[in-house]
Amino acid sequence: MNHKAREVQIKLMRGLLDLVVLQYLRSHPVHGYKIISSLRKNFGVYFGPSTIYPLLSTLEGKGYIKSQWDLQSERPRKVYSITPQGLDLLACTEESLTHIYRKLSVGIGKIGINGNHLGLIGKDNRKLLSKTQLSK
Repeated sequence: MNHKAREVQIKLMRGLLDLVVLQYLRSHPVHGYKIISSLRKNFGVYFGPSTIYPLLSTLEGKGYIKSQWDLQSERPRKVYSITPQGLDLLACTEESLTHIYRKLSVGIGKIGINGNHLGLIGKDNRKLLSKTQLSK
């Protein structure tokens, strides 16, 4: 993966981290350290405990996940699982991301900016016109 693609992937991971965690919890309940190690293994990005645990706390506070203590292991661990509200959020997110992806992949015809329009003309030439060119 080239440097720019890697930079984009990291930026997206930071912005969508809560949704990535919810998606991961969708498959099975896990403890926090497992989330940290799985993110690093699967995406090559390290988010430490100071990022993941507050995020888990926030998601739990919003009702998207729940936790319970696993006292059966060597050390007690808090295990997180997704709630029905978390599943609903993921469904909405998938629809929104699909919508955004479709718009980006076919090209945005006109973008309104404070009442002024800049547009892409045709799907093939992708020429961006200025406001003055559009008014002629």
